[in-house]
Amino acid sequence: MSVMNRVRDYRKNAGLTQEELAALCGVSRQTIIAVERMSHEPMLTLALRIAAVLRTPLEQMFWLDPPAQNLPSERAAPGA
Repeated sequence: MSVMNRVRDYRKNAGLTQEELAALCGVSRQTIIAVERMSHEPMLTLALRIAAVLRTPLEQMFWLDPPAQNLPSERAAPGA
């Protein structure tokens, strides 16, 4: 399973360069390049920062390929 993303599309639509997005997220331009090329799966904190900077819900920016299957729709409460 791989993490896929649309970072490049959303970044370009926002009119930001890789360097500008990197500065806003507190990472290097090389990190943004690697995320966009999908050669690097970002940690959750970075994925959240990218989504926040680009004002896009996380689940629209990142997804699993292939999609996760057979996940329970709701978790039972502990002790239930």
